[in-house]
Amino acid sequence: MYIFASLNLPDLTAFHYPLLVLTAYLIGSVSNAIWIGKFFWGVDVRQSGSFSAGANNVQRILGWKAALPVFFLDIGKGVLAVCLVFITDFEPETNSFVGFQIGLGFAAIVGHIFPLFFRFRGGKGVATMAGVILAIHPYAALICLTVFLICFLLTRYISVGSIVAATCFPCLVNSMFALWLQPEETLTLKIFSIVVAALIWITHARNIVRIFQGKEEKFVLRRTPPIEADLALRQILH
Repeated sequence: MYIFASLNLPDLTAFHYPLLVLTAYLIGSVSNAIWIGKFFWGVDVRQSGSFSAGANNVQRILGWKAALPVFFLDIGKGVLAVCLVFITDFEPETNSFVGFQIGLGFAAIVGHIFPLFFRFRGGKGVATMAGVILAIHPYAALICLTVFLICFLLTRYISVGSIVAATCFPCLVNSMFALWLQPEETLTLKIFSIVVAALIWITHARNIVRIFQGKEEKFVLRRTPPIEADLALRQILH
């Protein structure tokens, strides 16, 4: 995290800060689900399953061996985007420092959902959001992860775990963690937590509808990707 801070970089002008935000957006726009699916399997994961470029849909279509790297790479790009703050002149733990972290993280999340490189059709931003929260507030991230795992194990719905965990983030920031923060940091982080939670609800709107209709698919660990099973069946039939 402090690698950037150790570099001898020139002082940034006001013009450079928007460029860093743009860089964070471009980092978020690198859709790992899409390029891994196309490069290794020749499949665009947005064309089937939940039509989302995320680790859950990759697991559904291509299996867990493809989903794991997608998941961790998506978390990593959220962390990387936030760490761009360390090449600025902002003092750590100040309002401007936290505010710029949030700006970078939000840009990465937007990039994941609306990727420039893939016609603005991306994923739902859960893993990238987890990486952003991990970089900004690790304790809150760990609690949200625990909440996600509990909800997932009880329901077998990744969407339910994601929504509940995202909802817990602003609750934590506005209650427990607000007592630990400096007053000047609190408002910025509170607003960010609420916006991120709302964004996760919006990107999961279709999942919510399918849950109430009883059509949402529960998580099943797939050893043999459906795409490979389909190709094998075609070879047998021919």
